[in-house]
Amino acid sequence: MDFNINHLLKIASELNITIKQIEATATLLDEGATVPFISRYRKEATGSLDEVQIAAIRDRLEQLRELDKRRDSILKSIKDQDKLTPELEEQIMAAETMAVLEDIYLPYKPKRRTKATIAREKGLEPLAQRLFEQENFDVEGEAANFISEEKEVKDTVEALAGARDIMAEWMNENAEARASMRQLFEKKGVFKSRVMMGKEEEGQKFKDYFEWEEPIEKAPSHRILAMRRGETEMVLMLSAQPEEEEALDRLENMFVKGNNAASEQVKLAAKDCYKRLLKMSMETEVRLSSKKRADEEAIKVFADNLRQLLLSSPLGQKTVLALDPGFRTGVKTVVLDKQGKLLHNETIYPHTGQHKEQEAAQTVRYMVTRFEVEAIAIGNGTASRETEAFVKSLKLPASVMVVMVNESGASIYSASDVAREEFPDQDVTVRGAVSIGRRLMDPLAELVKIDPKSIGVGQYQHDVDQSALKHTLDDVVMSCVNAVGVEVNTASKQLLTYVSGLGPALAQNIVEYRNQNGPFKTRTELKKVARLGDKAFEQAAGFLRIRDAKNPLDASAVHPESYPIVEQMAKDLGVTVQDLMQKDELRKQINLKNYVTEAVGLPTLQDIVSELAKPGRDPRETFEAFSFTEGVNEIKDLREGMKLPGIVTNITAFGAFVDIGVHQDGLVHVSHLSDRFVSNPHDVVKVGQKVEVTVLEVDANRKRISLSMKGDPAAPKPARDGGNRDRTNKASGKKEEEPMDDFQAKLAKLKGMFK
Repeated sequence: MDFNINHLLKIASELNITIKQIEATATLLDEGATVPFISRYRKEATGSLDEVQIAAIRDRLEQLRELDKRRDSILKSIKDQDKLTPELEEQIMAAETMAVLEDIYLPYKPKRRTKATIAREKGLEPLAQRLFEQENFDVEGEAANFISEEKEVKDTVEALAGARDIMAEWMNENAEARASMRQLFEKKGVFKSRVMMGKEEEGQKFKDYFEWEEPIEKAPSHRILAMRRGETEMVLMLSAQPEEEEALDRLENMFVKGNNAASEQVKLAAKDCYKRLLKMSMETEVRLSSKKRADEEAIKVFADNLRQLLLSSPLGQKTVLALDPGFRTGVKTVVLDKQGKLLHNETIYPHTGQHKEQEAAQTVRYMVTRFEVEAIAIGNGTASRETEAFVKSLKLPASVMVVMVNESGASIYSASDVAREEFPDQDVTVRGAVSIGRRLMDPLAELVKIDPKSIGVGQYQHDVDQSALKHTLDDVVMSCVNAVGVEVNTASKQLLTYVSGLGPALAQNIVEYRNQNGPFKTRTELKKVARLGDKAFEQAAGFLRIRDAKNPLDASAVHPESYPIVEQMAKDLGVTVQDLMQKDELRKQINLKNYVTEAVGLPTLQDIVSELAKPGRDPRETFEAFSFTEGVNEIKDLREGMKLPGIVTNITAFGAFVDIGVHQDGLVHVSHLSDRFVSNPHDVVKVGQKVEVTVLEVDANRKRISLSMKGDPAAPKPARDGGNRDRTNKASGKKEEEPMDDFQAKLAKLKGMFK
């Protein structure tokens, strides 16, 4: 494989990984290998790099290749203009970022007709050049030489103005000046947010930003995105600039060399350059760069939340009664078998009168008995707590657990093409109830059917770069699906889509083959699926499971390419492969060094033995039932100081949202997540975690609930840390304290090295 050696050296230096590892990883990626496959089955080649490192190499290679494409395009453009010099080419080749590259190209970039263009057409460039040199001469007298009726320069005022337009453009196109000004905007720029006149009532949700300012460099993701949304909704006016005086001083120091009449003209040109050209250009850049940073942080938070949600504990294969609660419209009720197949559905009305409640009670008891229901899943939307209380009042067998299930996105699924394809004869209410039940059984298998943005664990997910968001979330879903593994004979097309090496077309072909020929009996049978060739089989086989297959390894994560190794291990001990998988004392007798080859090293052999011990092991935690506090069903039931159980539903940079069963999540601010200082909420809690919280404050009118997870909510806040900063809300005059933006997570660190 032909690689740019400079790219490999640069990435090796940035990530502190050997060039051999970078080259091996890049080769595998270019050959079409996926990140999960490389991480799991090519450890010898990469030196056991993990998914985060492999994804970082992939993304950085893509960045550098895009930079090279732009570099080639710029070189061609300047060469076509016959303006490419060896020095300029050297500058272009040395540029390490897109911003520097574009700064170098700016003077040569085809542009629309500008004030400077018009001045040049009037023959004023020689005057501009003379002034720019700032020698001591008669400026007015020199300018008089350029008065021309033919070229429409009627006096010295007009001649000097045109010369200043040209000088202003030179300054604006000076790469050094742009780099200096960019640095000033990034390091000393300030976001200033003001409410637009007459929008005070309409924009109450942006009240915190009606009169707000803070340094661009320190502004956290959620506030940048909130201010930008307020601006988009025409509630806020937002600027992002440093102090004008400091910017002008910096520009003048670069270009004003003397103290004479010519220098005065250069000074005026510098002022015009900043106000008319540079300020707007640099503000646009800094707004884009801060938005990119905010997007990256918001996407990272979303990705972390999504991973935790997808890897939530599954109940497993149980017969489930699922309820989608409602008051007037009734409670949609479905029964699902152990594989999630719909067995029965009907609507009950436990909340519309005594007679209907008795009917509903009889119906539920009958369904629980008839279908031997093992668990009841209740959606956590409208009427959920009332429905939970109704079910618990029925005195069902103690073995039937009752579980509240987060139904975010269930309505999106129920109206989707996927749901219509699965249940063409059922209405959206039945499909929604099915989704709630299946989420309890296997969150991962069900949630992959829904656009991740609709699952309810993001922060400003509709405001961030949608392409970057999709790229990251697809990575997360693929990582989770392949980490858990997929039972090929029961998996949906949507779940199979995320298996390494497959995608939508092959996933559909697998389902069609399964429907026509019955369940797969061996992994090798996958090669009979239309268009599933050797490459796709290599990528996918290790992540696909076949329960009760003739070869027990087909139900494990051992890759088919390694079956001969396991068979040799068993043969050397005089036992069967099944014996090796069942008996720990046999596995302990294996000397791994005896099976090391040029292609297979100890990392792969250790993975094989671990997999033999727990074939097809699900990495997710064991399911634990959870119940909210009885009698606390609405915000009006809350009192300060109450201690309540809850479930973390969403995590943001500023804290965690917790469902305490009152139809409105409460917020545990980052300062109340722990008795110790916390810089990253994900270090303390995860989505789906069961926690105990204390109610600090309730604002029923604004539907805001403040909670604490600290041992003693009355205790003082954690000691001030170097990572904290004070900010003052100009509207309220109150000081707030919030941790610095989190760059501690491994992927964020790696991506930070690229900047």
